Amino acid sequence: MSKRRVLEFFYDVVSPYSWLGFEVLCRYRNIWNVDVSLRPGFLAGIIKASGNSPPPMVPQKFAYMVQDLPRVSACYQVPLRLPSDFFQTIIKKGSLQAMRFVTAVEMSHPEYLEPVSRELWIRIWSEDKDITEPESMLEAAKKAGMSVDQAKKLIESISLPDVKNKLKQNTEEALKYGAFGLPTIVAHVDGKPHMYFGSDRYEVLAHQLGEKWMGPVPQKS
Repeated sequence: MSKRRVLEFFYDVVSPYSWLGFEVLCRYRNIWNVDVSLRPGFLAGIIKASGNSPPPMVPQKFAYMVQDLPRVSACYQVPLRLPSDFFQTIIKKGSLQAMRFVTAVEMSHPEYLEPVSRELWIRIWSEDKDITEPESMLEAAKKAGMSVDQAKKLIESISLPDVKNKLKQNTEEALKYGAFGLPTIVAHVDGKPHMYFGSDRYEVLAHQLGEKWMGPVPQKS
């Protein structure tokens, strides 16, 4: 029996393209017989360290993103909607607290990492809600199936050095692979890492894995 291959998925819930990539990987992991390792990272840290510029800071990039998100939302069947106050939500508030919370989940309750991440994406990118306040994180955690006590303990832990360092470490690992934005996927095939950026490289990834790409919603194909 062939050994299952590992796909590391570095993401930040502030990134809508990360949400698209995340849902596609969740749909394909059994079809492709791969293990998906979810790696919470900090997009602002990656952008700064790599010398990149976020879309809102490049007018043409931002105008393209505003046009593109409704198209990819329909194509990928992920309910994306731009936040009503984009600059305030994405740039000013950002995602540092939220991603520390996600990291705390990864460290203590990894079984909830996928649903908690999804609920935070839904809040910010579908329901136009906050993800930075403790009450917001608690709401997302409860919807993901965590108990109030579990969630509160994790929310209290986000200022601990261990949690901060783990998020930093994940972010630095993505940078070592060559990341300049998120999502970044690292496919470990035959002992070698292969880095892919974005949520639209799955056709190429499938080719490398020797697997079939059936579009972003495989059961519809």
